[in-house]
Amino acid sequence: PGFMQPRTPWGDPDLQGFWPGVEMQGVPLQRPARFGTRNVLTDEEFAQRARAIQEEEESLVAEIDVFTADVSQPCAIRCPTSPQPHWQETGKPSRQASLIVDPPDARQPPLSAEGQNRQADQQAEVRARRERLQGREADTYLDRSLYDRCITRGVLGSLLPTIYNNGNEIVQGPGVVVIRNEMIHEARVVPLDGRAHLPASHKSYMGNSRGYWEGNTLVVVTKNLNGLTGIGGNGGGRTSERVTITERFTMLDKDTLQYTATIDDPGTWTQPWTLSFPWKREPAYGMFEYACHEGNYAMRNILSISRAAEKE
Repeated sequence: PGFMQPRTPWGDPDLQGFWPGVEMQGVPLQRPARFGTRNVLTDEEFAQRARAIQEEEESLVAEIDVFTADVSQPCAIRCPTSPQPHWQETGKPSRQASLIVDPPDARQPPLSAEGQNRQADQQAEVRARRERLQGREADTYLDRSLYDRCITRGVLGSLLPTIYNNGNEIVQGPGVVVIRNEMIHEARVVPLDGRAHLPASHKSYMGNSRGYWEGNTLVVVTKNLNGLTGIGGNGGGRTSERVTITERFTMLDKDTLQYTATIDDPGTWTQPWTLSFPWKREPAYGMFEYACHEGNYAMRNILSISRAAEKE
């Protein structure tokens, strides 16, 4: 109430600024089944989430005693052989139960027949790769993921809250909007002049985006994705080449922008589904260079140790 949408000098709604999504880190993509159609936490559930976030923050800055830790136990990143994980980001307690808001149960719809077949093919590829590698990490760089190779996380993977680099920036000019992500330095230049999408034969990791205004809401429609990316590291699975992503950006007040995305992919799911969550303005947010390739010794080490294993 009382919020007046700011305007650019040329008259468009002004959405410009830094809008990191880090506050929603920890909110699951799909709603736990026990919540049913309820997407707001109770006071007790909210307190549990707040405690979990506090414990996570404390563990991230805790010192690791490399002399007493049991190195024989399996671990992910909080172990003596890993770097200190203090660079990871944690969210703020949110009452939102899940990022998905539609269907009403906030679960991804069932896979379509095409989606089931493609998933089976992908699983067969994984099994064949494991059999071929026989315990080795990789024969070539193609055996590693796009994320390992510092290539992309895709449209949604670059936007959805994750462990770090949650920065988003919107920059506008007459007839164009740029959506820039800190994650793997993706940037989409979105024309607003009504031009058609590129021919369907022109496919890429980030697809082809076109935008328009619905009142004060920026609508961005993305097509021409190559089917090699998905819903990021949030358990959403890969999409097909037939997917259309429709995003909506709406300012609720001067410091809150609601982000909504509808995923329509008959090549994967039986019906469209929608996720939605707020971004909070952070004028001083630092969009750091994502110099993944410059520091990506993992790829070199993975391949070199596989060659060493072959020689042995």
